[in-house]
Amino acid sequence: MNRKKFLEQIALLTGAGFITAVLPSCSSGAQLLGDNLLVKGKVQSANKGLSKVIVSDGYTLTATDATGKFSLNMHPDARSIFVSTPAGYAFVNEKGIAKHYFSYTELEAGKNIVFELEKLLVDDNDHQFIIWADPQVKHAGDVEKMMTESVPDVQKFLSQTNNALMHGITVGDIVWDNHALFQDYNVAVQKMGIPFFQCLGNHDMDYNMGGDETSDVTFQKTYGPTYYSFNRGQVHYVVMDNVRYLGKDQNYDGFVQQHQLDWLRKDLSFVDTNKLIVLCLHIPVHAGTKNKEELYAVLGPRKTHIMSGHTHYNVNDIHNNIYEHNHGAVCGAWWSGPICEDGTPCGYGVYTAKGNELGWQYKGIGKENDEQMTLSVSDFSATEKLVIANVWNADPAWNTECWADGKKIGTLQQYEGYDPAAYASLLGPKLPETRSWAEPKLTAHLYKIAIPASTKTVKVIARDRFGKSFTATQFI
Repeated sequence: MNRKKFLEQIALLTGAGFITAVLPSCSSGAQLLGDNLLVKGKVQSANKGLSKVIVSDGYTLTATDATGKFSLNMHPDARSIFVSTPAGYAFVNEKGIAKHYFSYTELEAGKNIVFELEKLLVDDNDHQFIIWADPQVKHAGDVEKMMTESVPDVQKFLSQTNNALMHGITVGDIVWDNHALFQDYNVAVQKMGIPFFQCLGNHDMDYNMGGDETSDVTFQKTYGPTYYSFNRGQVHYVVMDNVRYLGKDQNYDGFVQQHQLDWLRKDLSFVDTNKLIVLCLHIPVHAGTKNKEELYAVLGPRKTHIMSGHTHYNVNDIHNNIYEHNHGAVCGAWWSGPICEDGTPCGYGVYTAKGNELGWQYKGIGKENDEQMTLSVSDFSATEKLVIANVWNADPAWNTECWADGKKIGTLQQYEGYDPAAYASLLGPKLPETRSWAEPKLTAHLYKIAIPASTKTVKVIARDRFGKSFTATQFI
């Protein structure tokens, strides 16, 4: 969709009769050159130009010169110009919402674009970030839960991090088709007190306004480009849009459009191969993105972590050098209770970058940081009870052991099944009461073991890939 059509769509959405694009004179920061706009500008900090900083319109990428200046011909379909914030500099934001771009409508006659960056006062090689997946608020009741449960939990978590350098990324479904609630999400971000970047989710799109090229007008008007990059320490972050709208009602699929793949290939060409890549999008790549092999090919052998949401359950998938974290939802099973469809608590991912190495764990809302599993004990036979541990964020490198009344019983067996709590609270046409169509989902992060029926106290220890142990105890 070209810019003229984009502006017309904004006019329709805002109720304006027409929005006039600024077409500056030759002395301005943007000038008309055939079908392209020549955009000129500078990236600077404390009035000093920054060299080798990448600026892009989502099609063309250019590096600033020795004085921080750049120019590029804006693609006819481009709607914004954004800077790939370099390591060592703070993220520009407006009340917590990342503002690393100028939209086409912000270009002013007679003025060059200036990206003003602030140098960090701390080393950013060590930093942290959180991933919110699917806050997905539908109405005021959902917003209230987000504000009274999710936001305070993040605030509490942040208070325990010793002022670590921190940012957040929401990987889509910010709202549930009700775009007026974007502003409530923005308030939530402001209250959390860290800069947040946003991905487009299927429920963040504009429906029945055309095809995929017109489905993100409201999102771009609110949050800017749907794909972009930024840097912190030895990590190169990429946000992409893999929700392809099919033009009717709420029909979509998971697909990365070719122009995005082309842009990503160019973007990575400016990135040292030793840097860690953190790629954020909404629909899982490993099971949901039709052209995942093409995306994997662009990423190549680089060490990559993919952050996704959409499913409302937790999955870790490893594909050669690519580790995908498909997160449980902030809203769980659509704000119907404290858990997702796989029994994972409503929550978010917490990540720690040290150089180009990444550590992580899942943070359940209302749970302590070291709570990483739930236990269920039931009668199995006349002589045995069955212990089921749901280790929410387990992957193949985790290991487990079970103790019964102080005696080590053995290692639990991993299996695929239904979490007992999810099965009890979500199964059936009348459960849960508020969103009865939510159902329990099969999950492979379950572990089981039989213990003597006479057992009074059972303890399960789970160790993650980083050697950290987590313990859950239940009195029978």
